[in-house]
Amino acid sequence: MRKYFILPLLLVLAVGLSAPLAFAQTTGTVKGSCKDIEGKPIAQAEVEWTGTESGHTYKLKTNAKGEYFSLGIVPGRYKVELRRDGKEIFHFSGVSVGLDETELDFDMKKEQVVAAQGQGLTPEQAKARAEASAKAASETKTVGSLNDHLNAAKAASDAGDFETAIATLIEANQIDSTRDLIWFKLGDAYRGSAPKQTDPAEKQKRFEMAANNYQKAIDLRSASEVAQKDPDNNVKLAAYYNNLAEAYSKTNKVDDAVVNYNKAAQLDTAHAGTYLFNEGAILTNAGKVEDAIAAFDKVIAADPTKADAYYWKGVNLLGKATLKGDKMVAPDGTAEAFRKYLELQPEGKLAQPAKDMLASIGATIETGFGTKKKAVKK
Repeated sequence: MRKYFILPLLLVLAVGLSAPLAFAQTTGTVKGSCKDIEGKPIAQAEVEWTGTESGHTYKLKTNAKGEYFSLGIVPGRYKVELRRDGKEIFHFSGVSVGLDETELDFDMKKEQVVAAQGQGLTPEQAKARAEASAKAASETKTVGSLNDHLNAAKAASDAGDFETAIATLIEANQIDSTRDLIWFKLGDAYRGSAPKQTDPAEKQKRFEMAANNYQKAIDLRSASEVAQKDPDNNVKLAAYYNNLAEAYSKTNKVDDAVVNYNKAAQLDTAHAGTYLFNEGAILTNAGKVEDAIAAFDKVIAADPTKADAYYWKGVNLLGKATLKGDKMVAPDGTAEAFRKYLELQPEGKLAQPAKDMLASIGATIETGFGTKKKAVKK
């Protein structure tokens, strides 16, 4: 009877002893860290393990420290890819996974050196290449961030929200204060915000800030060796000088404005007529008749088809008119200036004012578009 009862007990004991065998480890563990070419963690990236024999695929995410970890990886050989934003950064092939822990790190700086040495470079050359690559990667990252700020500032300015544009561009300068374009756009934002100020002192300050930022942009671009190689460098600098002149004109610094309009015209001869016309306009507003006439003459020399230059030359000449009895006597060339405007723009927005000016000096209206001479009553 005892033997009958002992046998089941032994069977139960045997089952109990063999049970752990069903849970024996049959998979491995993988872990590692991921660093970019500057040695910084690559966070929120994807590390994909693809079995070349089993076909199993495991997609793991890196944490804020650039680390990843996973249990339950079927043993075998794997291709391991590091991806970010759907693009491969680097991969290893033939990585073996066993039942124990497999550690695989992605160190892009180290891989750069290894790749360079594989091309027959000395350690010093490999280091230099790695540093150059790191610098290029850092530049790409900086430029991307600055472009984001520029786009955001433009959107704010286009919506009339110059305060947000100013704050955004100041933040961009904190990222990198050596970019002339950021200073130029900051000048634009201050200049755009000035007319909105109800306090005259604040309005004046905004225009002065704009001028300071434009000057900073000019200084940076003028000192940049990279900028000197830009085929459009003179055109861009001319735009900077033009806007600086505009800021000066708003603070009644007419002489400073004239100097900078002339610099713009010298740098960008293709658009000299526009810059010189702006110069003539502020001189007209300042009541500097002789200088304004000279400026509009330069506009006409640069672009003989610029009708408005003839009109405003005529206006300034008319400012020199004298009275002979009750008759207005205009200087030579006054009537010709208004007639030339009408010849170029017979239906222009200043056509009627030009005719009125001619009438005021008792001149006839003549155009080159078939209009007959019309005597104007004196």
